[in-house]
Amino acid sequence: MPNLVEINNVEKSYVKAGGNFSSSRVKVLKGVTFAIEEGLCVGLIGESGSGKSTLSRLILGLEKPDKGAVLIEGQPVPEWIKANQGKMSVVFQDYTSSVNPKYTIKETIAEPIRAMNYAGNLEDRIDALLAKVSLSPDLKDRYPHELSGGQVQRVCIARAISTNPRFIVLDEAISSLDVSVQTQVMNLLHQLRLEMKMTYLFVAHDLQAVAHLCNKIVFLYRGEVVEQLMSADLVNAQNEYAKSLLASVIPFDV
Repeated sequence: MPNLVEINNVEKSYVKAGGNFSSSRVKVLKGVTFAIEEGLCVGLIGESGSGKSTLSRLILGLEKPDKGAVLIEGQPVPEWIKANQGKMSVVFQDYTSSVNPKYTIKETIAEPIRAMNYAGNLEDRIDALLAKVSLSPDLKDRYPHELSGGQVQRVCIARAISTNPRFIVLDEAISSLDVSVQTQVMNLLHQLRLEMKMTYLFVAHDLQAVAHLCNKIVFLYRGEVVEQLMSADLVNAQNEYAKSLLASVIPFDV
């Protein structure tokens, strides 16, 4: 299957707090290279400080790499986004700050649809999107504080798919949810990806979740890709860091 996203030898550094010179810079990403194949869910896993969030921002076009390139269908991210309006979406970890508390659920979901100059019936579109994420249309006139955390994150997912995207970045999208709700949301995401023929980057620190949802897993350690495997091949991991994470789900011979 063709690559939708290619990350080629990407480097990114930031100035240390209080630092003013190049010697005070901290390299967060160090020659990161991997691909996100079209139609797959690719997991990006690493501990806090591994560079996952930085890489997500580069892929979303919110920042630029210092070196290397992030390409979508062979184009730099800003160019691709400009030519493919609404075809990339994101779902963040903190659903409480992802929605405007003054907006009803209907207004929250309608925002990106209106930006696309949607010509159809907006009410019907919102009802259909709520149904897709297993929420009742009766909730559309409520406010976020009137819903549970799992319901608000489903609203965020409905908003993310409202423009029929091809690619969604799920940045710790289930981490803030109760464990009992996480599996429900993961199953929903899996179903939507297949139904809508989307591609996911699933960024997480929880290997159980990544192994459950993803076709391929990329292990990021201290800013470097140390292992990447298809989910069916996890028993073949060679890197010690990857094996230490996988030990919780796969017994390795010592």
